[in-house]
Amino acid sequence: MQLAAQRAHLAQLADAGRLRTLAPRTGVDLSSNDYLALSTSPRLIAAAQAALARGVALGSGGSRLLRGNDAEHEALEEEAARFFGCETALFFGSGYAANTALLSSLPQAGDLIVHDALVHASMHDGMRLGRAECVAATHGNAQAVDDAIAAWRARGGTGTPWIAVESLYSMDGDLTDVAALAAVAERREAMLIIDEAHATGVWGANGRGMAAALHGRPNVLTLNTFGKALGCEGAVLCGPAIVRDFLVARARPFIFSTAPAPLAAAVARESLRIVADEPARRARLHALIDAARRHLAPLGARVESQVVPLVIGQDRAAMQVAAAVQAAGFDVRGIRPPTVPPGTARLRIALTLHVGEAEIAALATVLREVLP
Repeated sequence: MQLAAQRAHLAQLADAGRLRTLAPRTGVDLSSNDYLALSTSPRLIAAAQAALARGVALGSGGSRLLRGNDAEHEALEEEAARFFGCETALFFGSGYAANTALLSSLPQAGDLIVHDALVHASMHDGMRLGRAECVAATHGNAQAVDDAIAAWRARGGTGTPWIAVESLYSMDGDLTDVAALAAVAERREAMLIIDEAHATGVWGANGRGMAAALHGRPNVLTLNTFGKALGCEGAVLCGPAIVRDFLVARARPFIFSTAPAPLAAAVARESLRIVADEPARRARLHALIDAARRHLAPLGARVESQVVPLVIGQDRAAMQVAAAVQAAGFDVRGIRPPTVPPGTARLRIALTLHVGEAEIAALATVLREVLP
């Protein structure tokens, strides 16, 4: 039978309670990454309309190295570099593409990548495509990163160490001590890569991310996405000009991909302006995080940021709780391995400006009734 192995694998996933399927949007939004509710912002809608009116194209027509390099891409990159305080920025169609491009091309044979054990799949995929040695460090432990580099040097490592982390982890919701990692990078003459996907727009000075104070350093690269708190799509890699030049010349995901839509770049520029102009959005979201501490932390949820995990444990139990919560009108999704470690299946509750404290309190009431 054709595709028999694939059918068997899907059956095994279903038996284990790990089969992923698509589900429609329904209920109160407590699952999206639209943290600042910008995806429906009148300013973003107006920016898209204005861009279309002045002739900005829907499609790029080719890769950036062919005819796909549009003035809107370059304008966004210049504005993003100013906003984040870095030398240059390079626009990608997604954070996944950016991480894959970065980690598959910049670290060289003979280098070492020390990555946090819980970094995103896009980082893992980039590392698999690359040529550098890779070592996982205990999650959230700067000393473990330092020790890994020291051990590599002791056994003869002579290349460049690279440290790869996230500033806010998308399934655990915890914040990284980026200052401690920056100190390790300085001491070990390492390059520091910080994925700010879930922090951009929400954390740091003026919404510039947890690594805002590090921008402009020659050994720091940040990934800042537009598809989460900034409400649109795409991502920029920010850092020294040499990094941009190298990626344009050597990063296959950049070279061989059709460029992002010029319209997407025009809208992303407006999203940066909204973050700068409307700090009240961040203040309201942080007030919701405080509300979640009052209502959800007593139920066992970890509330450190706008990403609030409630660990259930077993896969089926987590999905049963998620189904009960969804039936009560709240769009909260269950997360299972391999996205999270075995035995830590959970509800991932995302706080956005699409809800208020009343909805968080109502969710807590439902959870008290359905938690095992």
